Amino acid sequence: MMASIVGGKRKVAPTNESFVRARKRIDESTRPPKRARSDAKERAGADTTATKSHLPKISRLREEETAFPRGGASPLTPLEHKQIAIEATQDVLFEHQGTNSSNKDAYGEDESRPAKKIFRSKDSKKKQKVQTTVDPDEEVVKIEGLSYKRIITGSMVLGQVSRINYQDIALALPNNLTGYVPMTSISDTITKNIEAIAEAEPDDGDYGDEDDRMDVDLNKFFKIGQYLRAFVVSTSDDVSTGSAVQAKRRIELSLRPQQTNSPITAQNVIVNNTLMASVASVEDHGLIMDLGLPDLDMKGFVSSKEIGSGYQIADIQEGAVLLCIVTGLSSNGKIVKLSANMEKIANPRKPNILTDAPTIEAFLPGTAVELLVAETTSRGVHGKVMGMLDVTADLIHSGTSATGKDLEKKYKVGSKVKGRIICTFPAAEPPKLGISLLDHILSLAPKQAKLDGEYKNPIDVLPLSTIVEEVIVRKVEPEMGLFVDLGIKGISGFVHISRVKDGKIESLSESGAYKVGSSHRGRIVGYNSLDGVYLVSFEESILEQTYLRIEDIKVGEVVKGKVEKIVLNARGVGGVLVKLAKGISGLVPEIHLADVQLLHPEKLFKEGKTVMARVLSTDPGKQQVRLTLKKSLLHSEATPFVSYGAISVGMQSPGVIVNLLSTGAVVQFYGTVRGFLPVAEMSEAYIQDPSQHFKIGQVVNVYILKVEADAQKLIVSCKDPSAFGLEQQTALKNLKVGDIVSASVIEKTNDDISVVLQETGLRAVLPIGHLTDKSDSRNLSALKKIRVGQVLTDLTVLERLEQKRLVVLTNKPSLVQSAKEQTLLRSFEDVKEQKVVHGFVRNVTITAVFVQFGGGLTALLPKNKLPEEAIRLPDFGMKKFQSIKAKVISVDHGVRQFVLSMIEEKPSAKLVALSPSVNQTAVNPVDDEITSLDDLSMGKLTRAKVVSVKDTQINVKLADNIQGRIDVSQVFDSWDEISDRKRPLQKFMRDQVIPVRVLGIHDARNHRFLPITHRSGRTLVFELSAKNSDQKQSDEEPLTLSNVRAGSSWIAYVNNIDNHCAWVNLSPNVRGRIQILDLSDDVSLLKDVEANFPVGSAIRVRVTAVDELNNRLDLSARSMRAPEVMTLSSVSKGMVVPGKVTRVNERQVMIQLSPELSGPVYLTDLTDNFSDASTSKYSKNDIVRVCIVDIDAPNKRIRLSTRPSRVLNSSLPVEDSEISSISQLKVNDVVRGFINNVADKGLYVNLGGNIRAFVRVSDLSDAFIKDWKADFQIDQLVRGKVISIDESQCFIQLSLKASILNKNYVPPLTFQSIKEGDILEGKIRKVEDYGVFIVVNGSNNVSGLCHQSEMAEKRVVDVKKLYEEGDLVKAKVLKIDSVKKRISFGMKSSYISPENEPDSEEESVEDGDYESSDDMQGVRLDELNVEQDSEDIEGGMDLDDVESIGNSDKQSDYEESDEQLDDASGNIPELNVGGFDWSASVLDQVDVDVNASSGNEDEKPKKKRRKAEITEDRTGDLDAHGPRSVSDFERLLLGQPDSAELWIQYMAFSLQLGEVANARAVAERAIKTIHIRDDSAKKAVWNALLNLEVEFGSDETVQEAFSQACQYSDAQEMHESLASIYIKSNKYSKADDIFQVLVKKFSKDPKVWENYAHFLHTVYGRPDDARLLLPRALQILPTHTLQLTVKFAAMEFKSKNGSPERGRTMFEGILSEFPKRLDIWNQLIDLEVGQNDHEIIRAAFDRALKTKGLKDKSAKALLGRWAKWEDEHGDKKSQENIEAKKEQREMVEKLRKAGAEK
Repeated sequence: MMASIVGGKRKVAPTNESFVRARKRIDESTRPPKRARSDAKERAGADTTATKSHLPKISRLREEETAFPRGGASPLTPLEHKQIAIEATQDVLFEHQGTNSSNKDAYGEDESRPAKKIFRSKDSKKKQKVQTTVDPDEEVVKIEGLSYKRIITGSMVLGQVSRINYQDIALALPNNLTGYVPMTSISDTITKNIEAIAEAEPDDGDYGDEDDRMDVDLNKFFKIGQYLRAFVVSTSDDVSTGSAVQAKRRIELSLRPQQTNSPITAQNVIVNNTLMASVASVEDHGLIMDLGLPDLDMKGFVSSKEIGSGYQIADIQEGAVLLCIVTGLSSNGKIVKLSANMEKIANPRKPNILTDAPTIEAFLPGTAVELLVAETTSRGVHGKVMGMLDVTADLIHSGTSATGKDLEKKYKVGSKVKGRIICTFPAAEPPKLGISLLDHILSLAPKQAKLDGEYKNPIDVLPLSTIVEEVIVRKVEPEMGLFVDLGIKGISGFVHISRVKDGKIESLSESGAYKVGSSHRGRIVGYNSLDGVYLVSFEESILEQTYLRIEDIKVGEVVKGKVEKIVLNARGVGGVLVKLAKGISGLVPEIHLADVQLLHPEKLFKEGKTVMARVLSTDPGKQQVRLTLKKSLLHSEATPFVSYGAISVGMQSPGVIVNLLSTGAVVQFYGTVRGFLPVAEMSEAYIQDPSQHFKIGQVVNVYILKVEADAQKLIVSCKDPSAFGLEQQTALKNLKVGDIVSASVIEKTNDDISVVLQETGLRAVLPIGHLTDKSDSRNLSALKKIRVGQVLTDLTVLERLEQKRLVVLTNKPSLVQSAKEQTLLRSFEDVKEQKVVHGFVRNVTITAVFVQFGGGLTALLPKNKLPEEAIRLPDFGMKKFQSIKAKVISVDHGVRQFVLSMIEEKPSAKLVALSPSVNQTAVNPVDDEITSLDDLSMGKLTRAKVVSVKDTQINVKLADNIQGRIDVSQVFDSWDEISDRKRPLQKFMRDQVIPVRVLGIHDARNHRFLPITHRSGRTLVFELSAKNSDQKQSDEEPLTLSNVRAGSSWIAYVNNIDNHCAWVNLSPNVRGRIQILDLSDDVSLLKDVEANFPVGSAIRVRVTAVDELNNRLDLSARSMRAPEVMTLSSVSKGMVVPGKVTRVNERQVMIQLSPELSGPVYLTDLTDNFSDASTSKYSKNDIVRVCIVDIDAPNKRIRLSTRPSRVLNSSLPVEDSEISSISQLKVNDVVRGFINNVADKGLYVNLGGNIRAFVRVSDLSDAFIKDWKADFQIDQLVRGKVISIDESQCFIQLSLKASILNKNYVPPLTFQSIKEGDILEGKIRKVEDYGVFIVVNGSNNVSGLCHQSEMAEKRVVDVKKLYEEGDLVKAKVLKIDSVKKRISFGMKSSYISPENEPDSEEESVEDGDYESSDDMQGVRLDELNVEQDSEDIEGGMDLDDVESIGNSDKQSDYEESDEQLDDASGNIPELNVGGFDWSASVLDQVDVDVNASSGNEDEKPKKKRRKAEITEDRTGDLDAHGPRSVSDFERLLLGQPDSAELWIQYMAFSLQLGEVANARAVAERAIKTIHIRDDSAKKAVWNALLNLEVEFGSDETVQEAFSQACQYSDAQEMHESLASIYIKSNKYSKADDIFQVLVKKFSKDPKVWENYAHFLHTVYGRPDDARLLLPRALQILPTHTLQLTVKFAAMEFKSKNGSPERGRTMFEGILSEFPKRLDIWNQLIDLEVGQNDHEIIRAAFDRALKTKGLKDKSAKALLGRWAKWEDEHGDKKSQENIEAKKEQREMVEKLRKAGAEK
């Protein structure tokens, strides 16, 4: 708070929290002493004085200061005078204070002490009554603005979000008040989220500080400038202990709908009322809102179209609060339709004014009203709403404060004005509300300043602290201040009286120095966005003050201040507070007090000492400023690094080390800019431990090596780049590994020697281990002989590190000699097999030695390639840098690796003698040792080059004329080696050279394996093995069927799949089969066998049977728990097993469980909801999971069920319970079943299992059914109630009658319930010449006759041409004959009530719709709207086109004289839109001549008449079937121009007609027609157009439409939409192109990377490309590392092309870094459960429980989940194990609690 009290006057550097407040009150000593109550004379004197004054009033003192606008324009209003006059008649007066100043608060209210009562005599009382007559000109309602005193708990105010802080938001309130809303007072949803975060917060603080843990970001819930209604929770004064600063008055608010809507009841929820609503859930079509009303069932709904242009539905968070307007209610009154679109709520042209309210509680802040001006004064406006509710607008909110206009001229008494309620006064009597007449509040828009013809934010135009050279006074309020003009159109300013000048001012004169029109120099000290007023100060002290707020201070600038306080902590002095300006202080941390560590800083920094400092950082949100007093930073002339964007490579600046790591140091600059200083860049010399050379707080001068502004990363160096010039850079590039050089020694250390190359001047390092080829002692001896300055010759360049500008040398004679002989290995290209090379030991492991050569090249020396004597020694007798001589024995060019050997290998003899054959010479052999076919013998180890990779084999060549193949079964030794189980051979590439072993010959013609001796045929194909275990000489024979034993486990590879089994290979010559049901325990995988087990995929199998005689091998891939072959004796009830569908019909599905066992699934066992029961869902050979529900052993039958509650989870909802016994049923139970048989006496219904029920014919329906069998058929689903049960006879009787089933059953109409005069709807049952028979709808077959004479007002000639059987009509009951049970109906239009007739404006009769023109009735001309637009009558009848019709008496044989019209012009035909005419009034219409110009109508030619027909109900068709023609669409679009759905239907209609061009035109019209702010509708049309172009257009038209869509809509969304369209169209390559553009243009969105990876994984089938996306994404999005890695790991499990093993590896890496993240453990467990490997699942549970530091609550939840899983999938032993773990953990917890209590 930038405020203090100086010289008895409050000096303020105002913020947006308050207006400049009034001066401090005059000291209490200046007041007169209190009078003693016992002094009777003084009381009598007071009475006399009161009598003379006639009307005692509190004097209006000039010394009083009125706070604007909180205190109003005057301390006393006419209402107060009136109240005092009334109280005077009762001898109650306030004590008169004379001319002394009263103790007033900042709002102009007297708070000094309570008033005294003065007792008066009866006589004076009588006299006083005469004088206290109320002046009719005085106000009844006091006009006052909102102030801190008047705002009390329970008040409601309209506010505008002015600032969003970390834990609360600030609202700008009326009259420059500011309120604060804590995050716990926003909505219940946010409060629950905060409580959940606090409850889940880790105890040990592993997740960082408090700000990092806070997941509730208020910036996602609110926007600056947003209008909200707030409830005042409390008002208080926050005073810091010992602070000299005046108390900061704080208003705490709440936005919870329960409080902001507290006065609202269900009856007050009316249209145009405003409600505060919190988002309960976000749906696709809109928002479900919580209103906080007493009726908990009443909810709100905001359509996606009513959210407003400033919001996207995807960005709205649950728990956000919005100010909404009521637009309507649902039919039941429980759903309130709301709108949050400010453009609709507060449209200035058409404001939504609340004009009708049941109670005054409906008028709350935010609601727009219309008031009748009752009175205007200089202080504001008083008016009435609805003639009874008082509202007042003070000076500032009447809109004339700045202009100086007279309120009485602007607002005439009796005029109506629109305004918006901004506050309530709960304590006011009579009740009143505060209102604002300001335009921006009425439109609920931010106040805008106009500058250079553009509207801008006032704070952007004139920021706070800005000095304005010319401020012109526009209005003077003597006791309040000045209204001024700042030169900004639309925004005024206000100078409080205490801010006019530094001295004290009693009042302002309108003719003095501050008169209207005078100009002054001022400074902006505040702005209230709700009032739209700048706060200005003319004080010289404010004008000269350097900083008014923290935002004025620039990071990196040098400032001047005074030491205010020494900050102490546990270690002593923790820093120094430096005062920069009034109310602004900065902290100098301990490490920034000086460049060196101070022993006694308190002696150097005395309070009041002036110091110069540099600003390190500022945080206005936390009101923090950090400074530094380090001279090296203070006096630095380098450009401060304030932002990453302003930094470029090569720049130099000092920084402070804030953290030391083993790999380098973190350097802090200014603001939030930090850089990393690698250890290699700390010095030219080698540094092993940075902590030995640097310390935290040290200033280092660094240069920028690398900058990534987007990722906010810096790499810096202490090395001067100028010291390494261009010549040295060229010299370093020209230097090659293996060059012989000379160097002079410049430095010696215990580890290496620093030298300078003589010719180039490059710095180099010679490690001590490279001085000799001998032992360490010899190296140390050589080091001692070397001295600084000595020149060393014959040194060899071993390695060149350009990034570090470092050269590594060696003096080892063996390496120097190799370099001279050009045999030193410098790169992988120099490696050749059988070559003897020299190197040195780089590292030693327990299994091998790594040998290094020149250029960092490294080779592997395995343990088995070492001499036997070396193997027995520790570390094989090797040490780092020891010289090595070895031979290259193998080279892998694919992975660029090679292996060495230190032993001499003897060539092995051929194990198998080759049969004599023609020897062929090998052409270009891959292995140089192979010269001919004779060299390829059984067991021969050689190399082969990959020619092609198939699903089941790798085709290779040993030479250009020698071919080979590697069966997939001869590649992997173990299951763990297979990374991709579906495509095991995917890792091999063309032209890759791999080591192989010769197994035999492959018969390509017969696809069989042959021994090596069978060398027949023109082209030999060798059978090879690439297993690692086979890459050694051995006598092992190939696998044969005789070597396979039942029960053994193998890895098999799918070779072929048919309907019954899958054929697999164990080896090239061993083949077996697996029944489809035995492929997996997971039935879901068996639904698509070819996709889940493609050819070439690997499966772990178990041998179930071996038949060597028939060469048959049976295998199974199911777990050991599954029975080998299911028989009737091995199954039991409740067992869930997989089965295969063998037959499907309408009644049942036959499932085969094994070759010996099958069973049916009846309709009642298909599903838990009989409505969904359908056998059509199943097809032959489908694999399904079934449950055995019944076993009939004697008859060898079983009954199966596929109910989800049986096969998935017993807790799933069951609509129709499973009935297996008659005892489950009771009388009055309502059940459903399927008709099993339709007999003559009734129906037999299957309720489940073997339970059947009988329905008698009399119980089928309440109505009479003539042919009841036609309404029922076998397998039909029916619902009935049990009316009788006989368990002894196993007999159940049902009733299907609605009167018995439904409680709210309404019986059909009967003859007795119909009364004369009833208007009923019915259907024509029969048509006769004399009339029609009508059956009443909803009746018990009650019918009657409508005679020909009662059909229309005019005579009907031919009934059969007008009506047909089945036509729907509306008729009136004319007569009822109870004896004969006859009903007479009438359908004349006069019988039907007017409410049922359609409006004339909505009907149109097209020419030619009726055959008989004399049956048409006209409409009077004065009833026809002739001014309607042409669009309203488009497609109907044009009045100008109606031709003349003959005399009506010639056209009709039946006409009554009373039906003649007075004027021919009244017979204009009515316009009809084709609606169905229930009253048959079309028969009553007559054609009338509207073009008659001659008086003789008889001479006009008689037109051929067309008889009338019943028209179709086209409006009904539009409702039921939608538009069916172009005119239908055009008519609907007139009323719904923004409906994207209608436009898209129009496009689809055009496409159905084959009019592609017309569909494009419709889309273009839609884009131009739909409102510019309706982005969602436009996006939908763009998507439809892109779909059209992809389907019917060319690449050019697609690109053209796509470019326009990206230009006018969101580019990212359009890219995603086009990619989705391509995918649906199976154009995967084009979708891939779009995704590649997406990850380039929108790489900052992690969802883009996830979607692309999902597409590559699941749709495109390119998982390797998907995996390559992760490192790219992590490089661009380092902050999303965890999120993205988890997503990509989960894809490996979920994708059909994924590798669960790879996913597990990724999760291992994540959990090793975040072991306590229980959510990640749970996700991994969910994925493993999906894989259904029970052992892996148990291992995951076990590892999660063993996580160190796991909380008891989390462990308990994890154990509970494990136990639940074991109950479903485990056995008894595993379940007991879980129970033991639970007991063990409970025991440990009890012991820990017991220890804590002791």
